[in-house]
Amino acid sequence: MKIALAQLTTGIDPVANAAALVAAIEEASREGAVMLFTPEMSGLLDRDRARAAGNIYSEADDPVLATVCEAARSAGIWVHLGSLALRRADGLLANRGFLIDARGSVCARYDKMHLFDVDLPTGETWRESATYAAGNEAVTVDSPLGLLGLTICYDLRFPDLYRALSDAGAHVLSVPAAFTRPTGAAHWHVLLRARAIEAGAFVIAAAQTGEHADGRQTYGHSLVVDPWGEVLLDMGERAGIGYIDLDLDAIAQVQARVPSLTHRRSIGPVRHVE
Repeated sequence: MKIALAQLTTGIDPVANAAALVAAIEEASREGAVMLFTPEMSGLLDRDRARAAGNIYSEADDPVLATVCEAARSAGIWVHLGSLALRRADGLLANRGFLIDARGSVCARYDKMHLFDVDLPTGETWRESATYAAGNEAVTVDSPLGLLGLTICYDLRFPDLYRALSDAGAHVLSVPAAFTRPTGAAHWHVLLRARAIEAGAFVIAAAQTGEHADGRQTYGHSLVVDPWGEVLLDMGERAGIGYIDLDLDAIAQVQARVPSLTHRRSIGPVRHVE
């Protein structure tokens, strides 16, 4: 099963970002991929809140979403649009990912559950919760790859979410991201491999990369990891499209070899011994 990953350097102009997404969709379709995966915040990456506000829309009115849906329909390819910044009905913002089928219809949506609030040793400060509302629901959806579990970026650090998805039957886990360079260099590969091994699942992580128009720097290294924890694809730091053929039979083979999913137990309260 051939899939494509778009590694992007998304900027502050949604029109230019939408054009890059359309080009990626058309190329992936020409190359025979059944699905394209894109990073977190594929439509707009702008840390200037005042400037960004004029480019954030409701889901129904978002021009990037509409453009991607039409491009998927025209190219006849499934697209996991990693996420967009969208305005909710209550006025708060959502970091929302979408699975779009080859007819251009939205099959599923997922709002990022864990928000990135951190002060880095480099002096960078991020307060995602100052702008976005957290999602409250884990999501799986049927796809050409089987049951797909949807997550976004910082979710990667919370294994309980991935356990819930694998307990629900997800054998492919998607982690679109915009990891910072310091945290990416330290933890990106090891966390993605851990999630794959724990779940006995493929992990597909399309990432932002490079120096962005708003001044941030992202780590890149879009990865595909197999259920054994082996990295099948590492796109390094260059923007572009990567391809990989997935052997979905590997899921059952690995889970039979290490049947840890069948050995999971519910853990009750921890007993403290004086």
